[in-house]
Amino acid sequence: MKFSALKLSGDTLTVLSELGFEEMTPIQAEAISALLSGKDVIGQSKTGSGKTVAFSLPLLEKIDPENRHLQALVLCPTRELCTQVAREIRRLGRRQAALQVLIVCGGQPMGPQLTGLRMGAQIIVATPGRLVDVFMRARPDLEDLKTLVLDEADRMLEMGFEADMELIMNELPKTRQTALFSATYPATIQSLSRKFQIQPVRIEIKDDENSKASIGQSYYEAEPEEKPRLLARVLRRLDPESAIIFCNLKITTTDLAASLQKDGFSAAALNGDLEQQDRDEVLAKFRNGSLRFLIATDVAARGLDIQDLPLVINYEIPQEPEVYVHRIGRTGRAGQSGTAISLISAFEKIRLTEIQLSTGSKLELASLPPKVDASTEPRLAKMQTLFIGGGRKDKVRPGDLLGALTGEAGGLSASEVGKIEIHDHFAYVAIARSVATQIFRKLANGRIKGRKFTVKLLD
Repeated sequence: MKFSALKLSGDTLTVLSELGFEEMTPIQAEAISALLSGKDVIGQSKTGSGKTVAFSLPLLEKIDPENRHLQALVLCPTRELCTQVAREIRRLGRRQAALQVLIVCGGQPMGPQLTGLRMGAQIIVATPGRLVDVFMRARPDLEDLKTLVLDEADRMLEMGFEADMELIMNELPKTRQTALFSATYPATIQSLSRKFQIQPVRIEIKDDENSKASIGQSYYEAEPEEKPRLLARVLRRLDPESAIIFCNLKITTTDLAASLQKDGFSAAALNGDLEQQDRDEVLAKFRNGSLRFLIATDVAARGLDIQDLPLVINYEIPQEPEVYVHRIGRTGRAGQSGTAISLISAFEKIRLTEIQLSTGSKLELASLPPKVDASTEPRLAKMQTLFIGGGRKDKVRPGDLLGALTGEAGGLSASEVGKIEIHDHFAYVAIARSVATQIFRKLANGRIKGRKFTVKLLD
């Protein structure tokens, strides 16, 4: 089904055309129509299914541009997912005059968030804990709120946000529309829906056989003490452009990242113990191709959407089959083939059996890869990241950075500049590694838009 068949405003259809959106994904085809008709919705689909667009389009259609009060609220489990959702809403709503989208989450000063709310935010994308704190201080007018979205509701409950979520929802107008999106449908989600939704339409999108077939699944047998060496051997042999390596514990991600770095691999840990700036840097570098291997826990990687990811490795098997499905679903997307490899110890074999029975997948036992000369340094990432100490609130735009890099002062070709990621007060820019040091020196001593900004070349 095409987006053009929907009853959307002319501006929205124009934006969709500009962005190259034509055919809807299954969750979009079912959820958008239900939400546009005003119904509450429970949407169950895996990460990467297009659910953000599915709830963002109906949400934007209901925004009154003349009304500067809060009209829509999206709750997410993590700051990273909040940032991604807000970015997508802004992108889809870019033809709506003066659309105000505010991110409210931890890891950032509360003052600007309170100011943004008082200045007339029409849409808030927030984590539950920080939003409760902000609401208690600002006491916003909620009478005009029409839409509530709970994105990755199952993960918010797992992270202990249930009390905060209920506190927030009890303060909202009873006449609102509530959309609940979840990768799973446990009893806790059913209970939440019964409390806060009115006759919701339930939409469940199951993985089809074609998507399963596009992911090659195999495993190696290795005891815990053998896994670091085996992993390095697998990475040297396959030499993928990038991969996410999942661990069950935060300490394991830290130890494994250190081990891979010692062996010369471009690797970094992503877990809940990282300071916010470190998390931002790791995620930016992985998204823009400056970091090849991300070693992550499931919670930390939730909401991370990487296109064309060739490989997922389960360094440790997850406790639940559904988590396994979510992990490997990050590869083999949009008709691309992908590979999922698991390293399994003797005591993990029972979990392997449970996964195969529950998912209907067949994991093949792989022969150990041939040894590769360990003295050969692994390939570095093709790109390297520049940190620029100026962002959206400093009136720095992607075009300004691209102009500084490719103009007379920078001298780069457009092909040597990669992803540009603008935040409120800083930006990350991917540069071809071969010219990164050279351009860093030029920018460090130069100006952007006639102004001097801090510039760092990240490792």
